[in-house]
Amino acid sequence: MSQKILRIGLPSGSLQEPTLALFGKAGFHINVPKRSYKPSVDDPEVEIRLLRAQEISRYVEHGYLDMGLTGRDWIVENASDVQMLGELMFSKVSSAPTRWVLVVPEASPIQSVKDLQGKTIATEAIGMTKRFLECNGVEAKVEFSWGATEVKVPDLVDAIVDVTETGSSLKANKLRIVETLMTSSPQVIANNAAWADDWKRSKMENIMLLLTGAHNARDKVGLKMNIEEKALQNLLDALPSLRNPTISQLAQGGWVAVETVIDEKVVREIIPQLKALGAEGIIEYPLNKVVY
Repeated sequence: MSQKILRIGLPSGSLQEPTLALFGKAGFHINVPKRSYKPSVDDPEVEIRLLRAQEISRYVEHGYLDMGLTGRDWIVENASDVQMLGELMFSKVSSAPTRWVLVVPEASPIQSVKDLQGKTIATEAIGMTKRFLECNGVEAKVEFSWGATEVKVPDLVDAIVDVTETGSSLKANKLRIVETLMTSSPQVIANNAAWADDWKRSKMENIMLLLTGAHNARDKVGLKMNIEEKALQNLLDALPSLRNPTISQLAQGGWVAVETVIDEKVVREIIPQLKALGAEGIIEYPLNKVVY
């Protein structure tokens, strides 16, 4: 009997490192040899392929891949018929979604999409842009851009549709956002036939559970401490983030252990407060997964 295999497509390029890091925290250690798009993974039931994010939804839809991680934008752009398993809010810069925006030079007279009638637009997202124009009753020429889209206005085209996270690159190039076409974040998707297969579906659900747990643990840490039982309520009243901790009795009478999960960014403010409220033996530790 041949071994059952689940084929997963992960994005190469800017999302590769954060994606591999997330899979690592989920428990899947992926090794990417130089000049190879076929990484090895420490799960004999999984095969990984590194592909351009723009292509993954098409390969999942057509069955070359059983499962994939790609942006919502490329699923929409390709009009892919796939099973949506969940959203993982992370990107190469932050946890905020990316935006596809209509952009013009700062000095351009274009103030809205209506002003693009008869104009020329460059973008990598041809389908998305054409549908946006059609919904607004605008006829314009849409050209495919192979990259460096920002440098094409105003000399080559009147406007561009490009993706941005912070907008800093657009500002640096003296460009102005006119409208937002859509927001996008990484999505985990599955082939419809693979989702209907009991073994593959169970495997994908387990992987999704681990990925979600790893994602939930981002920017969070665990805290453990001991405190006299008589001071416990003061600690809970003063620190809202600790209202639902795990509390257990210590061997030493009158003392309890408190354990909780908090946002890492507030640790430096909370630990001095914990100490002032009588907490002792405070331990901060990293988290790989938080499964709710």
